[in-house]
Amino acid sequence: MRQNNMVAMILAGGRGSRLLDLTKKVAKPAVHYGGKYRIIDFPLSNCANSGINVVGVLTQYESVLLNSYVAKDEYWGLDAKDSGVFVLPPREKDTGLGWYRGTADAITQNLDFLDQMEAEYVLILSGDHIYKMDYSKMLACHKANNADATIAVLEVPMKEASRFGIMNTDADDVIVEFEEKPAKPKSNLASMGIYIFDYKTLRKYLLADEKTEQSNHDFGKDIIPAFLNDGKKLMAYRFKGYWKDVGTIDSLWEANMDLLDPNNSLQLMDSKWKIFTEDVGGAPQFIGDEAVVNKSIITQGCIVEGTVKNSVLFTGVKVEKGATVVDSVIMTDSVIRSGATVTRAIVGEDVEVLEDAVVGDKESAEIVLAAKKKVK
Repeated sequence: MRQNNMVAMILAGGRGSRLLDLTKKVAKPAVHYGGKYRIIDFPLSNCANSGINVVGVLTQYESVLLNSYVAKDEYWGLDAKDSGVFVLPPREKDTGLGWYRGTADAITQNLDFLDQMEAEYVLILSGDHIYKMDYSKMLACHKANNADATIAVLEVPMKEASRFGIMNTDADDVIVEFEEKPAKPKSNLASMGIYIFDYKTLRKYLLADEKTEQSNHDFGKDIIPAFLNDGKKLMAYRFKGYWKDVGTIDSLWEANMDLLDPNNSLQLMDSKWKIFTEDVGGAPQFIGDEAVVNKSIITQGCIVEGTVKNSVLFTGVKVEKGATVVDSVIMTDSVIRSGATVTRAIVGEDVEVLEDAVVGDKESAEIVLAAKKKVK
């Protein structure tokens, strides 16, 4: 039997359209982050570190790379007996269901998988957030309160609360009301989209929701309100650490820049809670004798002969002599040619910024994305 008899289901099928060209051919959870990682590494590593041995990854849009990546469960140490990462794309069924119609429907279409795993508890996660979290502590809270569902929440600034699904609680953190992006929020407890359910109870609600024509088949819009309407016990689990939804170019850039702060609370150097990823086996980095490097992440295989300041360089990046990179994120195998200047920008994977090109502007409020194969 598994360590805690909880199966994790990672929802990783979103389009990620706000990341523009970065997700034209790649699913959002497979987008690069932090010099050597992909976004999906974070929920998968959290599962591994939390003692969750069975993880289903529900994929959908532009999923070829993501499917092949997460299937290599040895990256996260989930390849032992009675463990594994299972890729769960939409399947053709007798009912005619094809694409996942919503977050709840994605789980409903995989009830046979959960039945097979004999799940007692189900952990529902998003595949596109950056954070570290011990889900075993959340499960302990769920059990201690004899809850039907437990929802992770994060305190956000009150002025931003209307952007989130808000959980209103009593003095004991029992959820009494859920408001989806309220104009006048009553609290600042934002749902993180992380849920633990008793599987038998959830199964009944999902099957009922499947038969409801007017349903959105969504956890926030349908399942959670149904639990509340029926008087089920829902607990809020307060999370205090670093959490980032990297759903836009600006937020992806900000999340990378956060790593350059030596006091950042994500702390990827923490050996007690490692974020596991693919080891690409790249060559050692090389810093030229005339190079200038200041407060930057330079990953293996990089060759830096120009100037790099306050930036994140992914595996295999080349910055030629006379090139300047400032406040920027340069993704895998891209080349910044001599005389080029990149400022406050994200340069996509395998991009060549040509000689004397200018990308971005230190005075601009917006982050520039350069994703074409050649940038003049």
